[in-house]
Parts: sequence; C-alpha cells; structure tokens
Amino acid sequence: MESSVTAALRKVDLFGGLHENHLERIASVGRLISYDSGTHIFSEGDEGNAFFIVLVGEVRISRILSGIGEENLAVLPAGHHFGEMSLVTDSPRSASAIANSQCQVFSLGRTEFQDLLFVDRDIAYVVLWRFVQTLSQRLSASNDKMTLLASASMF
Repeated sequence: MESSVTAALRKVDLFGGLHENHLERIASVGRLISYDSGTHIFSEGDEGNAFFIVLVGEVRISRILSGIGEENLAVLPAGHHFGEMSLVTDSPRSASAIANSQCQVFSLGRTEFQDLLFVDRDIAYVVLWRFVQTLSQRLSASNDKMTLLASASMF
C-alpha cells in the first residue's frame, strides 16, 4: 500500500523518474511534522537545512519588506513543496514559511538527503540531474524577466 509521503514525492519534479523503491527510501529518511496555524516553519535568514512537502493544509511563503511589512509570495496547498535549494546549498532562507492553516509536512533534512545520495548512486544520478534541469529553467526564466525589465525601463 502506497504511503501519502511516497505519493507526494512522486509529484515533486526533483524526484521525477525515480523507481518506487527509491521513493520509499527517500520517505524513510524524512519525518512528518504537524504545525498549528500561524506557526513559523522557518524564518527568512534562518539556516536552510531541510526540504518540505505540504501533505495536509496550506503553507504561506512570505518576506518582510522594510517599511511595508509582510509580502505574501505564495500560498502552497497540499502536494506542493518548498525549500529544495537547502538540500544542496548552505545559503540562509530567502523567505519565511508559515503554516497558513493547521498543516502536516514531510521534512527531508540536508544531512539525511546527502547521506542517501552518497550511499545510493542511482538516486543521486536522477535527483542531481533533475536539480540541474530545474536550475537551468529558473535561470532562463530569470533572464527573460531581466530582459523584459530592461526593455521596459528604456521607454
């Protein structure tokens, strides 16, 4: 019988192409965490040390803008993920994640993830290749936005 975590992992682009037993291995090294509405999962500037998938409820991603207050960037319902860059970088969090409702998330810590990649080369190959593809797509989208902004400022 399939677990809700394995089903959620299957829907995450970064884990696309992995076999069922690989998804189960990833699920086995993470943990389930429940949060009450309004609880900070992490705050902007915190050490990024885990990746999350929303299993139940909603998570709000936001930033605090000086003189303005909180700017909501996204509200992520069940099935969505956040914090994936923390699996491969030591950079601080660029935004805050707050339980927008009572929620349950699957958390995959960087250390556990890196240990798994070291031990299982098949998982490592697929996941790291997906990271490269994701980052390339994001860079391309950012370049498109910068070009649009630059051309708009010329007028």
